[in-house]
Amino acid sequence: MQANEDALRGLMIDGLDGDAAAHAALLRLLVPLLRGFYRRRASGSDDDIEDLVQETLIAVHTRRVTYDRDRAFTAWLFAIARYKMVDHFRRGRRLCPIDGLEDMLIAEDFESASTARLDMEGLLADLPAKQARMIRATRLDGLSVAEAAQAGGIGESDVKVSVHRGLKALVARIQGERR
Repeated sequence: MQANEDALRGLMIDGLDGDAAAHAALLRLLVPLLRGFYRRRASGSDDDIEDLVQETLIAVHTRRVTYDRDRAFTAWLFAIARYKMVDHFRRGRRLCPIDGLEDMLIAEDFESASTARLDMEGLLADLPAKQARMIRATRLDGLSVAEAAQAGGIGESDVKVSVHRGLKALVARIQGERR
């Protein structure tokens, strides 16, 4: 079975309705998705990646009652995965004193990065939904074209075309605003 949004969502809902086989199938399908997600984002050993995958699968299992059946499953899944990755990084990091944190954030231009994210969301809001979703997935969230296609339940060529057309529209809009 291919792991696309509709299939994963269907298995999740079936699992919530008491189908243990569907829930087990869902967890099996999530393993390669999560491995790819973490390999692109986490610099660590294969053991670290496997630990993150297992922690995420446990969280999906234990927190499955929090899933909203009317929402995309992969968005819920990858939110859990991001939290697990942040927790993993925090565990491996030495703590530093908070004195001077404000100066550090100003020096690193933290506010500009936050503003840029809001500006990007504003630009994407004006695009057709599929184009905005695929740009977010591939350019902001770091998914590969194949993973974005699976998550969105569309073909890889459709992802490429959506991203290309969306970026072309964004460039035209930005160039038009500068004139």
